[in-house]
Amino acid sequence: MGLRGSLPLLKDFCHQLYNIITMKTEKIYTQHEENKDWMNDLLFYRDEIAIMKNRLAEITNKNTSKEILAQVEHFQNQFILQADTIDNLKHEINLSNDAISLEIRQNDVAIERRRMEDHAVLREKIVYFRKIFSFLKTEFNTFLSKWM
Repeated sequence: MGLRGSLPLLKDFCHQLYNIITMKTEKIYTQHEENKDWMNDLLFYRDEIAIMKNRLAEITNKNTSKEILAQVEHFQNQFILQADTIDNLKHEINLSNDAISLEIRQNDVAIERRRMEDHAVLREKIVYFRKIFSFLKTEFNTFLSKWM
């Protein structure tokens, strides 16, 4: 193999070692609790969508102008999109829980102190969803105050 042939292997090994050293980790228990909190939050958001849909139906029954119907359609589409996002996030949380379960099954010693890779990307998705949902809710409440 020679020295030249071993350089790519050494480079790959150093890259993997760097990733392990710099990888942000979190306690398994913390991730599990965070997943439970997120799942409960998403159930709450799902309920809020149902309430907003009912309010929207009330407005639709009382008003049939083209201006209102266009806004109603906008909110209906937004509620569908947010419900889909909730479903996708719930799926990702379930995948995270599966990874936690697998980690525990592989080695159930000292679980309370064990760590695994932080699920920062999922956390960012949840934060982003909350911001978008808050904006939608504010927009919808402004619409309600005008037409109810």
